[in-house]
Amino acid sequence: MPDAAGGLSRLEQALAALQRVAGAPLRVWRSDGRRLKWVAGPPAPDWVPAVNGGAGRRVQTPEGPAWLEPIAGAPGVWLEIREPGAARSGPHALAQVVAAILGAEKETVQVAAELSERYEEIDLIYTISEILGHTIRLDEAAQRIVSEVANVVGARRASLLVYDPVLKILRIAAARGMDPAHVEPIEVDEECSVAAQAFRDMKILSYDPSTPGTKNPGCPDGRNYRGRAFLCVPVLYAAPGGPPRAIGVINLTDRVGEDAFTAGDRKLVAAIANQIGAAIENSRLAAQEQGRQRVQRELELAHDLQLKLLPAPTVLTGLADVAVRCRPAESVGGDFYNLLRLHGDRVGVMIGDVSSHGFGAALIMALAMAASGIHAEVAEAPADVLARLEASLADELRDTEMYFTLFYGVLDPKAGRLTYASAGHGYAFHVAGDTGAATRLETTRTPLGFGSARGEDRALPWRAGRDILCLFTDGLVEAEGERGERFGDSRVVGHVIALRERPMEEILTAIYADVAAYTGGAAASDDRTVVLLKA
Repeated sequence: MPDAAGGLSRLEQALAALQRVAGAPLRVWRSDGRRLKWVAGPPAPDWVPAVNGGAGRRVQTPEGPAWLEPIAGAPGVWLEIREPGAARSGPHALAQVVAAILGAEKETVQVAAELSERYEEIDLIYTISEILGHTIRLDEAAQRIVSEVANVVGARRASLLVYDPVLKILRIAAARGMDPAHVEPIEVDEECSVAAQAFRDMKILSYDPSTPGTKNPGCPDGRNYRGRAFLCVPVLYAAPGGPPRAIGVINLTDRVGEDAFTAGDRKLVAAIANQIGAAIENSRLAAQEQGRQRVQRELELAHDLQLKLLPAPTVLTGLADVAVRCRPAESVGGDFYNLLRLHGDRVGVMIGDVSSHGFGAALIMALAMAASGIHAEVAEAPADVLARLEASLADELRDTEMYFTLFYGVLDPKAGRLTYASAGHGYAFHVAGDTGAATRLETTRTPLGFGSARGEDRALPWRAGRDILCLFTDGLVEAEGERGERFGDSRVVGHVIALRERPMEEILTAIYADVAAYTGGAAASDDRTVVLLKA
């Protein structure tokens, strides 16, 4: 029976409407254990009905005959129907309607009371939603979330652990009642860890020492908690359309007051864990994106620095017509070339191809570029330059388990001679300017990094201002067409032969345009470098 004024008012309104339907005056009485008291309906005269037992009965009132009917489901409550013969419905049916009204009022009051009791929990969920809605960085919100949860459920110690998929550990993100710096990460396969078990099983684990027969799911040895009860809730996340997966754990212990967490505590923390799950995943994705952008910026910087190591064709202005192009397959690569002005108006030209690409190959490339110019100034013979270069890079080549091919040629236009040494670099050609005949310049030793003998120099006639030196790397040769056929070295050399009377830059442009058309513009799987020189 509701006691609130609002409840009685609604009962009065409902009873007035029911009177009009019934066609007879109605009153509601309630027993206080000794006698009936008027509750609702027309004001009662100075008369109180006497009720013995629980069955309905006819009574005589100062206003005339009436019927008293007990209200089912509401002990001690009665419905008075005056002039029962005039009523359009029987006493039992009218009592059922009143019972339904009273039941609805009772349920409303109970819900209001429950909401009032759960105000702190509702307010906590709203507060955490606000916290998470204004940040994408978990570290900015985690500590406040842990404190808010601990306050509401009354836990002196609380922690939020987040899963590190690389190290396969649970790492503390925020804590209350302990110093996070002194909390060791937890391996997810640790048997005695309740947090690890909750993470693995994706189930809530709780322990209430006051419940007889309850088994502690963890290993209690070494615990230094004030209380023995604990609550461990996995933090789950499910991508749209995907299954849920554990990405963290919330731990609570040392409860204020009674050493036990309630079923309501478990439901509340589980609801909060669902909110935090999305925040942890968003934070992880944001960190990944920031890391990806940082790496991308570093790669772009490395790419720019690497290309700046390569000399511009203008270093040979007045001595040769040169065109060069180096296109790494990744941001950085292992292809390189060098152009050198040597005494006596001689020209040194070098091209190399490290056995891999990426950062490791870029390191070897940068060291080779730095050392090659020094050795070329000191040693006259190309074979000596290669031997010295190999010796100076021996440690790096051994540590990285890499090697590289290298062609180094010295052009002496006045003497009409090309002298070269080739450490396993098979893509070097001499193209005669008058006939267009192309001659492959054979290798003279194994690639650098194999610790082989010095090798030898080779020399051939050179017609100044007519002949062309064509050097390139296997990235062009192995470029594949749409049906998997390789581009091949003959197509590269064919452009040089056909266009040998044109400027070197035009020939170079034609080669790269042909490769792009042949591969359909697909990304290169290896570095591509071409050097064309007429001196």
